Formats: sequence, structure tokens, C-alpha cells
Amino acid sequence: MAAAAPPPPPTPAPSAPTGLPDSDSTPVGHPLFTRIRLATPLDIPHIHKLIHQMAIFEKLTHLFTATESSLASTLFKSPPFQSFTIFLLEVSAHPFEKDSNFHSQSFTPIERIFNLDHTLIDPEAETFKSGINSDVVVAGFVLFFPNFSTFLGKPGFYVEDLFVRECYRRKGLGKLLLSAVASQAVKMEYGRVEWVVLDWNVNAIKFYEEMGANVLPEWRICRLTGPALEAYRDAI
Repeated sequence: MAAAAPPPPPTPAPSAPTGLPDSDSTPVGHPLFTRIRLATPLDIPHIHKLIHQMAIFEKLTHLFTATESSLASTLFKSPPFQSFTIFLLEVSAHPFEKDSNFHSQSFTPIERIFNLDHTLIDPEAETFKSGINSDVVVAGFVLFFPNFSTFLGKPGFYVEDLFVRECYRRKGLGKLLLSAVASQAVKMEYGRVEWVVLDWNVNAIKFYEEMGANVLPEWRICRLTGPALEAYRDAI
């Protein structure tokens, strides 16, 4: 019997973010230019579609009732980081043009380059196109807001949602989004960033643990919503 052929060598993982190139350096391979910026009211249609895709991924579409109108009436009513805040993840095959509309005293967009082994194909590129006459595409988002730790005696950030569209996963982009929140927390001298993860999402749990996050199995979420919430309206 002939010996079994040796297994093929593993596919090299994408290189780490290289940052922005200077005038003497050019990205090699297949560069994916990424940008994290503050979302604006103009991004609500994309945000709504991302939330719906997240509900599908989490098998919770039966709980999905958000509309563009309900998001518009709730989000962007307070300065960034004082209430609900959204970082939008955008990607492009080319360097981003400088846009002063995305720069503010609150936050300067974060740009990184990921050198990939092959060009990514985005079947929904047109649907998630950001802007006019541009190849910039919305790839994900993170929504977070301040909370407070009485034990630490400091505020923190609670991440309500973090989502990267399927064709852009396993490239390090989710880590980039979460790192942007953590960086902002450190900048503001906040004490922690926390979030929840579905117990069946073992890939996400492993990913968070590899980042150094503590997954706390002894805690359970308690939630009042819908009729149960209404039942307590006149309880006091």
C-alpha cells in the first residue's frame, strides 16, 4: 500500500495590521484598507441592515423589531461616548480619501491596512456601499454606551453589539473594532469594557479568551421586556 500523501501546508494567516503606509512604502499582496469612524445619522440604513444580519446569525429574528425610524429616533441624540455610540467599520481596496466630515474633537478615525492572501469578494458590496462614486463598503459595526462599576468606582463601556459581515470575518476586523472601544475607554480613564456572548458561539468565546477577556460563567442576564416590563409600570 502506498504511503499516504502528506497533508498540504496550512494556509498562511493574514498578516497583522500594518498601519498607514508612508511615502516610501507600498502594501504588498492584496491590501484591504480599513477605517473605523463614528457613525452618523446618514448611516442608519446600513446600521439597520447590519442589525438584521446579526439577528439572523444569532438565530433571533423573532426578536427583531427595530426599524430605521426607531433607530433614528433613539440614536445620535447625545454627544459621542456620553450615550449610545456606534463605530462603523469600512473597507476599501484603495486608500481612503481624507474627509474632514469624519474628524471631530471626540474621535479621529482609525485606519489600518490588512495584507491578505487573495482579494475578497463581497457579494453585497453594492448594498453596503458607503457614499457615492466610491468603492468604500460598510463591513461591520460596534454599538456601546457608558455604564458604571461601583466596585471600581469608575465608569466603563458596555458593548451591546459587535458584528462583522460574513465575508470579512476571521481577518482580525472584529478585534480591531473591539480594540477601538478599549482604546477609547483607556483614553477616558474608564475602568473596563464588558459584553456578553452566546454560550453556543464557541468561536467567539475562544476569540475573546485569546484576547485576554474573562468569560464569566457564574453570571446570568436578567431581562424585563415586553408584557413583563409593562406589568411593572404601575407597581410603585
